[in-house]
Amino acid sequence: MALKADLIILGCGIFSSTDLQPRSSFSNLNFRRDLKRLGKWDCCCAVLGQRAITPTPVDDEKPLNPSTAAENHSVGIEQNQHPGFHRDLNSLPKPLSASDLSPSRNGGSKVRVAYQGVPGSYSEDAALKAYPNCETVPCDGFEAAFKAVELWLVDRAVIPIENSVAGSIHRNYDLLLRHRLHIVGEVQLDVNHCLMGLPGIRKEDLKRVLSHPQALDQCEKTLSQLGLTRINAADAAGAAQVVASEWQRETGAVASARAAAIYGLNILEEGIQDDEDNITRFMILAREPVIPGIDRPYKTSIVFSLEEGPGVLFKALAAFALRDINLTKIESRPQRKRPLRIVDDSNKGSPKYFDYLFYIDFQASMAAPEAQFALGHLQEFASFLRVLGSYPMDCQIKQ
Repeated sequence: MALKADLIILGCGIFSSTDLQPRSSFSNLNFRRDLKRLGKWDCCCAVLGQRAITPTPVDDEKPLNPSTAAENHSVGIEQNQHPGFHRDLNSLPKPLSASDLSPSRNGGSKVRVAYQGVPGSYSEDAALKAYPNCETVPCDGFEAAFKAVELWLVDRAVIPIENSVAGSIHRNYDLLLRHRLHIVGEVQLDVNHCLMGLPGIRKEDLKRVLSHPQALDQCEKTLSQLGLTRINAADAAGAAQVVASEWQRETGAVASARAAAIYGLNILEEGIQDDEDNITRFMILAREPVIPGIDRPYKTSIVFSLEEGPGVLFKALAAFALRDINLTKIESRPQRKRPLRIVDDSNKGSPKYFDYLFYIDFQASMAAPEAQFALGHLQEFASFLRVLGSYPMDCQIKQ
């Protein structure tokens, strides 16, 4: 039985060897070690080789200025900080950017976890839920968080991948293909949106509210009842920072309870989201994969592409149904105008176009024979296949 696709496994499966070789250089930077090449993975259908993948670059997202009004609204900002404000915002960690990352690391034994945003963001809450005693490192964008892991600045990155109300975060699906990181865990965080303002301010005194667009949309009912003008910001915690540092008495923010505590704001109303079951799922990324087991519930994330034809997707999904493997997510991404450059171990290759990429999560460990057989079966129809990670499901990770 001929197998058409190259199966790209960067972190999962049963390996007959652990051939870990250091990469000589990357952008003139020397690393202590890297997963240059993995051993081959044995399946009943075939011995499936592996290759690395480097897609064409994706432009970095440019964070919005939190004090810039969206939706044609403008707000007068008082530049002088109130003398009674007790927080020294200059003492908070400054976000890393994708352009100023360096390969040096600070010493210390704590797990260092990167996240997108500023202190008090929901991503930082997720990082602390996964690693309660970690040192969190803010980054000014998702790209910077990915690079911080690659350059050994941090040990992990916690990145949002989907929200139960807003849906998937497609930007981060693209970054998964651009960077050679592995999903080693997941965190599900209950979102608790709080309306907050300066000390002594009542919610009736507010005229406008500042937050991330998704947070504002998720609190539409409450904000409409209060008659507040909504203004977009780069992120929710950043909105709280702006209200606190610029002493905007008639402007409130929608953010987490931790953000209110960090920036010295009073919570005027808690749990103002329209949907009580508002959950954001985060993925935990690392340079090296975890070795999957069968001692607890595991989830495996993959991405693949198919040649066009009638019933091809049905046949691909049947590879899991025939083995009673439950699919928890399927996401399709059109890629007709965005080529991926598939490269070998010598980093040589050529761009290749895919009509669609399919991202799938399924409830099985790569250590389980049925998962191995399913991927071997899927490879009969796939023109491209990569395992993004096989990891414990939504568990509290121990340091």
